[in-house]
Amino acid sequence: MLRVPMQPPAPEALASLAEVVADPARVFIAHACVRGLQEGRTRQGRPFLDLTLCDASRVLAAKIWDDVPEAIEAGRAITRGQIVKVMFRAELYQGALQLSVRRIRPAQPGEAEIGAILGAGHEPVADVLCRALVFDIETVPVGPRGALPEGVAKALDRFSGGDDGAADLACSLSPLLGKVVSLAFADGDEAADEGAVTVLAVPPPGRSMDPKDYPPWLRPVDEPALLRAFWVLASQAAVVVSFNGRNFDVPFLVNRSLLHGVPARVDLLGNPYNLRPHLDLYRLLQPGRALGPAGLDVLCWALGLESPKGTLDGSQVAPTYARGDIEAIAAYNRGDVRATVGVYQRVRDTILRYRQDW
Repeated sequence: MLRVPMQPPAPEALASLAEVVADPARVFIAHACVRGLQEGRTRQGRPFLDLTLCDASRVLAAKIWDDVPEAIEAGRAITRGQIVKVMFRAELYQGALQLSVRRIRPAQPGEAEIGAILGAGHEPVADVLCRALVFDIETVPVGPRGALPEGVAKALDRFSGGDDGAADLACSLSPLLGKVVSLAFADGDEAADEGAVTVLAVPPPGRSMDPKDYPPWLRPVDEPALLRAFWVLASQAAVVVSFNGRNFDVPFLVNRSLLHGVPARVDLLGNPYNLRPHLDLYRLLQPGRALGPAGLDVLCWALGLESPKGTLDGSQVAPTYARGDIEAIAAYNRGDVRATVGVYQRVRDTILRYRQDW
């Protein structure tokens, strides 16, 4: 009896990674962004590639084994952050979905829908995705205190003890009464020079939204666009780095995202003892009660790094914004990020690289 060889299953093209199901008998094709890529070897010395693939709908672990040497060679030429076309099977490994990649190559121009992969709001930051996202924000009151409803004004007065200065500060520091007007960020694994820091800034009313009217490192956006862009950056980063971000920056961004209906795509407030996805340098270096003054400027002085503090300080951000000077706020914000990058690189090289959980 003549046996006809079984044909391998035809690949199924997927619109997104959300459609992937565990079924070793099926072969899928999809476009994704390479969030992580690392080469390893089995106990027997056989090479493999460990990947993290993602799109706007899902993040999945993937492997390229040495039974497909062409895929391993192609994978070695892939860089983190690249959009790729992959063919794979999917199975459960220790209860989690894992992809076994059979083929991989860079996506051709126009082949993939970038918005479906990076997510809504990617446009301002698609060219500046970071592996180690170091960020900082500046905030101001949403509007004048006199415009607050009576009940809100009374709650603010009780909170501030009737002190006008404390009330103004509370409006800037509360995500319910304040808003984000500047988000500075850089890749902490790159050089910490001034040109490496990008700022998404919300121009005050009456100011231009045309990028040509601002320095090349400042990108004008409204607050919802800033929030969407931040979550795109965070979702594509291997680690998100802040200084005291667990106590202020991240809760502020999460709450403002809630108010604007923007999905918070990464949990940056989970287990405080984990180094990823959110590394708060302040918490790492001051895990309990602060051992004396512990601000970023004090730490930079102790480490011999350039202080981020210049002619502006946090208390002056709101009045500076009221004057319409968003450039001064953005420049101040950049200084904090440059300093945080310097601290991160020192911590990375002297502390983190010796920790097994890094």
